Amino acid sequence: MSSNPLLKAFAGLVKPFQSSSISESQQDTPQNVATGHAPSVSRSRDVQVAEVGENTLVLRSRTWDRLKFEIEYARQKGTTANAYLIQARETALIDPPGESFTDLFLDELQQHQYLQRLNYVILSHVNPNRIATLRRLLELAPYATVICSKPGAITLRSTLTNQSTSAVIDDAALDLGIEYATNRTLKVHIVRDEEVLDLGDGHELQFRFVPTPRHPDALCTYDPATRILFTDKLFGAHVCDESILDEHWKHYEEDRRYYFDCIHAAQAIQVETVLDRLSRLSVKMYAPAHGPIVRHSLSRLTLEYREWCAQQQSQDVNVAMLYTSAYGNTATLAQAIAKGMMDAGAAVESINCEFADTEEVSRAIDRCDGFVMGSPTLGGHAPIQIQTALGIVLSQAAKTKIAGVFGSYGWSGEAIDLLESKLQDAGYRFGFDTIRVKFKPTEETLNQCEAAGTEFVQTLKKTKKARTPRQMAVEAQTDRTAQAVGRVIGSICLITARKDGTQIGVLTSWVSQASFDPPGITISVRKDGVGAMLASAGEQFVLNLFQEGKTIPRHFLRPQVPGEDRFAGVAIQDAANGCPILTDALAYLECTVQNRMECGDHWLIYATVDSGKVMDSTSVTAVNHRKSGSQY
Repeated sequence: MSSNPLLKAFAGLVKPFQSSSISESQQDTPQNVATGHAPSVSRSRDVQVAEVGENTLVLRSRTWDRLKFEIEYARQKGTTANAYLIQARETALIDPPGESFTDLFLDELQQHQYLQRLNYVILSHVNPNRIATLRRLLELAPYATVICSKPGAITLRSTLTNQSTSAVIDDAALDLGIEYATNRTLKVHIVRDEEVLDLGDGHELQFRFVPTPRHPDALCTYDPATRILFTDKLFGAHVCDESILDEHWKHYEEDRRYYFDCIHAAQAIQVETVLDRLSRLSVKMYAPAHGPIVRHSLSRLTLEYREWCAQQQSQDVNVAMLYTSAYGNTATLAQAIAKGMMDAGAAVESINCEFADTEEVSRAIDRCDGFVMGSPTLGGHAPIQIQTALGIVLSQAAKTKIAGVFGSYGWSGEAIDLLESKLQDAGYRFGFDTIRVKFKPTEETLNQCEAAGTEFVQTLKKTKKARTPRQMAVEAQTDRTAQAVGRVIGSICLITARKDGTQIGVLTSWVSQASFDPPGITISVRKDGVGAMLASAGEQFVLNLFQEGKTIPRHFLRPQVPGEDRFAGVAIQDAANGCPILTDALAYLECTVQNRMECGDHWLIYATVDSGKVMDSTSVTAVNHRKSGSQY
C-alpha cells in the first residue's frame, strides 16, 4: 500500500508491485521498445502496478498486441490503459480501463484499495467502452462518487439509458442521479472548470476543462502535492513495454508522433489552446491514458506538440471535417479519412458539430479549400446538428470548393443520402466516392478511408493549382529556397515489386543515376509503404520509366489498399526478378537494393541495375516539374 512509511520515504521514485495476469485467446510476441528486442515467449495481458508519487499508484492494464482495429492502434505495438489511484485521507481512482480489462483490473485494484472506502472515480472523458468496468466497480465501491464534466455526464446518462436504465438530472445542483442497478443510484458530480477537490494531505486536485472535437468532455486533473498532471489523451503513445517512465524516450519518438497525427493533428487549433491553459501549472510529470509516464522528456514533448500543431496549420491546403457521431463509428471514419488527408500534406480542421456553434462552423467553411461531411443515421434522419451545418455550407461555401460525404448506419443510410444529394444538387464536385459503412468499420474499411482522404487532397491540390497563376502560387506558397530546390527535375517512374505474393506499384520522381561501374541509381522514398518494403539489401524491384504525354493510371496516385490488385486492367509482364514490367513503358530497369540512408522523412536507397531495356526509342522521358522543393 502506498501509505507504507518506507514507500513514502522514496516518494517520486517508481516502485513496481507484482502484477496479475490472465491468458489471452490470441497472444502476440511483444516488441520491447526500450531495447528493440522481442522476448522469446508469448506474453499474457496483465496489470503492472507501481508508485509514481506520494500516495499515488499507476495501474497499467497491458496488452501486447493490437487492441482494436482502429487507425490509432495501427502500429500494432500493443498499448497500456493507465489508471491512477490517489490514496490520501480520501481516495480517488482516475480513469478505470475499458471492458476488455474489467476482471483483470478489478482483481488487481482490490489488492491495493479497500473498495468500500473508495470515495471518487474521476473520468477524464466518458467512453462507452468503460461502462462495463464502471458498473462492476461501483457494485464493489457503492459509496464512490463519479466526477466528470457536464458533457461527460450527458454522455454517461445517454449510454446508461441506452442500456435500459433510467436517469434523472438535477441541473440546479449540477449533480446527476442515475439508477444503474436495482435500488442503486449512481452519484455523479459535474465539476466546474478550475474547481478543486481536496483529498487531504496536500492532494488538492485541480480540474481543467480541455474540450476538443474528438473528446468534447475532456478533463485534465492536476495534483499539486506530486506535481503530476493527469492528461488522459494528451502526451500518450500506443506502445506496451516494461518501462513505466520514459527514460528511453527516444525509442518512443515515432510512436508519439503517430499517436499525435491520429488523435490530435485534426484538432490542432484546440490542442494549442489546451497547451496554453496547462502551461500555467508547475508540472513535474505527465500521466497519460496510454503508454509511459512522461518525466524525462516533459519539456521536449511539450515543445514537439506545439511544433506539430504549427506544422498542421501551415499546410498549403486546408480541409474542414464536419461530422457528428452517435456511437463513435462515424468519428472513427472521420479519423481515418483525416489521417489520409494529412499524410497527403493537407491541414485538417476537425469539428464535431454536436459541440460546435454555428460561428465556428462558418469560420471553418470560409477558410477551407474543401470540406467533408459525415453523419450517422438516427431513426431514418441526420442529427439536427449536421443538418444545421449542411445549411451553413449550402448558403456559404463557394461552388469551387471540393466536397466529400461519409457516414455509418445500422439499418438504413438516409442521412448519408441526404448529404450527398443536397451537395450534388448544389453543384459541388466530390473528391472521393461517398463512403457508406454499416455498423462498425473494419480494418479494410479504414484503409479505404485513408486512401479516400489521400485522393481528396490530390484532387484538391490539382484544382487549386489550375485556378492559381503559376508564379503567384509559387510566391505565395513556398519560400525562395524551396522554389530553387523545386527546379530540380526527375523522371516520372513506377517502382514495382512483389512482396508475399502481392504485386506493388508506387510512383516516384526522385530518381538519379549514382554510379557507372556497376551501373547504379538512387531513389528517395517515404519511410512508410514502399520505403519499408525496400528495407534490406538484396530486395529486388523494377523501375518503369514513363514517356512524355502518357496518361498515368489514376490509382497509382494514391496509397495501395491491402488486398487491392494494383495492376488490374494494366498490361504487364514478369521481369527476370519476378517483379512486374509495364509493357507500354518507355524503358525499365531491374534493380537490387544494396544499402540505404536515412534522410529526414525519407529513405535514400542505392540499388545496382542488373538489366534493363528501352522499349520505345522514339519517345522522350516524362519529367516532373515541382513548384516547390518542399512538396512530394
